[in-house]
Amino acid sequence: MAYIGKTPTPAPLTSSDITDGIITTTKIADSSVTTEKIVADTNFRNIIINGSMDIAQRAASKTSITASGNYTIDRFGTGASSAGTWTQSKSTEVPTGQGFVSSLKMDCTTAQGSLGSNDRLQISQKFEGQNLQFLKKGTSSAESLTLSFWVRSNKTGTYVCELYDTDNSRHIAKSYTISSADTWEKKTITYPGDTSGAFDNNNAESLTVYFWLVAGSTFNASGNLATSWASIANSARASDQVNLSDSTSNEWYITGVQLEAGEVASDFEFLPVDVNEKRCNRYYYTTSDWKGGYYLGATTDASQQGALCVTNLKTSDINAQGVRFPVRMRAAPTLTFYPRGSNTSGSVFYDGSNQTAAGGHISSVGTSYIDVTSGSVSEISFVCYAYKVDAEL
Repeated sequence: MAYIGKTPTPAPLTSSDITDGIITTTKIADSSVTTEKIVADTNFRNIIINGSMDIAQRAASKTSITASGNYTIDRFGTGASSAGTWTQSKSTEVPTGQGFVSSLKMDCTTAQGSLGSNDRLQISQKFEGQNLQFLKKGTSSAESLTLSFWVRSNKTGTYVCELYDTDNSRHIAKSYTISSADTWEKKTITYPGDTSGAFDNNNAESLTVYFWLVAGSTFNASGNLATSWASIANSARASDQVNLSDSTSNEWYITGVQLEAGEVASDFEFLPVDVNEKRCNRYYYTTSDWKGGYYLGATTDASQQGALCVTNLKTSDINAQGVRFPVRMRAAPTLTFYPRGSNTSGSVFYDGSNQTAAGGHISSVGTSYIDVTSGSVSEISFVCYAYKVDAEL
């Protein structure tokens, strides 16, 4: 630009020099947007593992659920006590146009209209303390947490989501409302940071998120919900929670679960399926072909044959090979054998014949391996195991 007289001295712009609406996204050249200008630390912001409900190594569906356990979707456990009978499944019912292909479904098959005081039903996920240190819990800089998810049910009303601090016996619970029956709704709940009680820095359970579905009077004192962090009080855990078990018509779906630091919910963080599966393998791994429809204990198909193999194993000349897990597990897992083909449970396949897995053939099980020894068998040229390893919190 040409000037009459002296060129003005350059000066940086201040906020008062910029009128709202003058600078827009379309006016910023693509080449001007650099990595340094983008917010950092956006990867793996979701504390929840498998929030898209894609990985289900144990089973596609589980019927007759009346007690607590891990049944279908990886990393999502079920807490249950005298709250009806349920079928849990990996469902293809998902919110339209959001990128999800799977959801977790709870279907009531035997109703419990009159609840006992300790009756309960929850869907939950537990977290290691060493993965939560960035939240700075127990300090004046404690981070807020925002939980977001998609949910659908025929039963409208008040539901409760609770954060439960196992290390310090503290909790906070907030409610959400399903407003329209049989309609996917996105919910967002923000919990303030807790300046009391730091999480332990280890691989044990420190925090659990509970999605309450049924709550007896022990947990459900009307108007008593612990909406601020406080010492655990059962009566304040699930106040005003609806009873999802009061009819066999009731069902509940959830997907797109995300828990992240901050007071704003970001878009759901989709991960590649291989990354998602390996994160689940830290807690559970099976040699069954779950993607092909074969689940341990569900079929006698030979494709259940595992990948743990040993060759040229002799008592006089031991040459044992073990197996390495896909990723290092959270802790030394519980090992369970399953049949190969039509063989009996707990069997192994030795050079064309079925023999028991007992007798010292497993030397040790670590966080990343299974080691094998010869045991009482004098010579083995080939061994196959079908197995699962479980290190869930």
